[in-house]
Amino acid sequence: MKLNVQVTVIKQDARGRETWRYDGEVLRRSQGQITIEAYFGREVCDLHGLRMRRGDRFVETYFFDRWYNIFEIHDRGDDGLKGWYCNVASPAVFEKGVISYRDLALDVLVFPDGRQLVLDEDEFAALSICPDEREEAITALAELQGIFRQRCECWGAGAGCDVRGAMCGVRCAEGYLRAKVFGGLRYHC
Repeated sequence: MKLNVQVTVIKQDARGRETWRYDGEVLRRSQGQITIEAYFGREVCDLHGLRMRRGDRFVETYFFDRWYNIFEIHDRGDDGLKGWYCNVASPAVFEKGVISYRDLALDVLVFPDGRQLVLDEDEFAALSICPDEREEAITALAELQGIFRQRCECWGAGAGCDVRGAMCGVRCAEGYLRAKVFGGLRYHC
């Protein structure tokens, strides 16, 4: 359920310079995070086999105490899950209707079948950031990989998932993510 609260998202580079700005609508908010809905604004972007198109729906969760954010990507036509794009970044700041964060280059792309790709490792290695920030980023990357790896345990047959059709794995994976990361209730396959 939307809260009918508009926000602006400002992505910054590691030095704090604005690199991207767009609007979204708040879906839910708690003390530790905010989740918004936004729509992809570029024509087409192909990213390692994941094609994003203008109008694709993004459900973006920003954390105020974690060094990453997670974007769940849905197809503009049928709202099917395309995957997740995770940014390793400074904890988000939410003030006066604006969500801002500093991007630390590392990204994790996760496909619905559980495959993961770590992106921009060379860009991260070249960043001029303090050792503490570098360590937080490396820890955040490992945490993201672990979250999605644990979710994948339910995707395969014989992995404790009562397969009741193609959507079972996705539903179970989404439930795990909500339980582990977002504090929601776990789905049972």
